[in-house]
Amino acid sequence: MKRLLLFFLLIPFLAAQSATEVEITSEPSHHLAIQNEYVRAFKVEVAPQASTLMHQHRHDYVFVTLGDAHISNEVEGKPPADVKLADGDTRFAAGNFAHIAKNLSDQPFRNVTIELMQDEKLRQTPSHWPEDSGEKTFAGGRSKILFVKDGVRVSEVNLEPGAVVPSHHHNGPHLLVALSDLDLRSDVEGVGPLPGKFKPGDVKWVPGGFTHTLTNVGKSPARLVTVEF
Repeated sequence: MKRLLLFFLLIPFLAAQSATEVEITSEPSHHLAIQNEYVRAFKVEVAPQASTLMHQHRHDYVFVTLGDAHISNEVEGKPPADVKLADGDTRFAAGNFAHIAKNLSDQPFRNVTIELMQDEKLRQTPSHWPEDSGEKTFAGGRSKILFVKDGVRVSEVNLEPGAVVPSHHHNGPHLLVALSDLDLRSDVEGVGPLPGKFKPGDVKWVPGGFTHTLTNVGKSPARLVTVEF
């Protein structure tokens, strides 16, 4: 009888423990890949029919979906939202909330989550970008601005084999996120050719202050997202 009573007394405690929020850095499905003064980037993978823990997003963030996905987004204090995402789907989310992401499919749910560490400062700063939307095409490729949020410009680039992004300048740094296998060559003025090979979901931080062209030297189309500061 005493054991039964103890069990019932423990039920509220166990329920409270299971609902405890954790910091994003302590959530097992989030794997820190890059951290600096601008970003904190996580590679996220949730197994089929599994869920993350309830975790905090204290900063605004951008997420880049890797593969088609079907999830339940369960924000604390709100009804669950059924969400379907396509491969390469890239979205912005305002921070200061906690949620559980439940994978409803039979495939792993993968994305790159990019926290904007200077979000509070950038919200109050006018955008310095001359364009916050639009698409540029060139032989064998295109570059499309997806959105500008918190002073950060997010674009998707598609390159057929052999295609070249024309010469352009990067004043500030940017983060590259690979959507496909990438075999690239960056021809930097005053430096020379720099090779780069990436797998889907790989991220690379690139400091600014250079002019270059970018060539797809691989045998398959290249897809990538850039997050520019």
